Amino acid sequence: MGEIRLMKGNEAIAEAAIRAGCDAYFGYPITPQSEVLEYLMAEKPHERTGMVVLQAESEVAAINMVYGAACTGKKVMTSSSSPGISLMQEGISYIAGAELPCLIVNVVRGGPGLGTIQPSQADYFQATKGGGHGDYRLIVLAPSSVQEMADFVKLAFDLAFKYRNPAMILSDGVIGQMMEKIELFEPIPRVNEFDQSWVTTGKTPDRQRNIITSLNLDPYLQEEHNHHLQEKYARMRREDVRYEAIACDDADYLFVAYGSSARICQKAVQLARKKGIKAGLLRPITLFPFPEKILGDLSQSVKGMLAVEMSAGQMVEDVRLAVNGKIPVEHFGRFGGVVHSPEEVLEALEEKIVKPVV
Repeated sequence: MGEIRLMKGNEAIAEAAIRAGCDAYFGYPITPQSEVLEYLMAEKPHERTGMVVLQAESEVAAINMVYGAACTGKKVMTSSSSPGISLMQEGISYIAGAELPCLIVNVVRGGPGLGTIQPSQADYFQATKGGGHGDYRLIVLAPSSVQEMADFVKLAFDLAFKYRNPAMILSDGVIGQMMEKIELFEPIPRVNEFDQSWVTTGKTPDRQRNIITSLNLDPYLQEEHNHHLQEKYARMRREDVRYEAIACDDADYLFVAYGSSARICQKAVQLARKKGIKAGLLRPITLFPFPEKILGDLSQSVKGMLAVEMSAGQMVEDVRLAVNGKIPVEHFGRFGGVVHSPEEVLEALEEKIVKPVV
């Protein structure tokens, strides 16, 4: 058994980064994720593992530092919250276009604009549909507990290096600020076991220097590169879809929710079953690649689905695409930083799905 601690979600991210062999963190403080940077500064990981921690002058500077360090094949990461991630979008697009592995953490707060410091899930589109310019995708993991905040750091680095692609942990202010008991994994040696033939470490006797760029002035070569990227994203869909199915085997109705909304829906499932409503929960763990096949399969056996989000409705579009019109799919959400209750969720299921279907 690993070390047991009581930690905030943001602190778990930071400690896991040290233990996962992260070589460098570049970031900038913003509520509600500032504890990531604060914990790393206080912990002085350079004394433990040699990890570099630097507060950049801005989010724009931080993501470009990540870009530069990622070129050398190092495990590098940044973290921020919604407006800060918006500032990073150009750099994230460059990193995706250059096929570089890195970890980006977004502890989402309400928007648009500066909005509020309260939790939200309204960055789903930004995370899963690109966010910056061009046809690119991030690997997006959605933790629903402090334990997963820690565990997904290691997983995100593994997937980022597997595909040479940026990975994002999309959390929110609920999980970032809440405290839970977790089991920390044992530290991983700061040695990458991945193919390093592409890194910019200078010429060696057995190879020429590598050049990393996302710029290509020949449109046909750029199109060829984009075909390559799309093939990589298709491979992600085949090999690395993750989800959790709760009480789905005999369900008549399904909640679809991720992150903190999924925690709330677990209670709503219990409340529904006490009332004789056979409800289940499908929790996407990877928001990209999205678990569209399992949702399509479940649409053969359930009467309707309710997408529950702390937003005006974003993931619901992917749920509707997955079921392809076979059954009703409705949305229930609170936004602007308001967190819904299990009772509200159950009431929405009854009003939007159960009564109309019956």
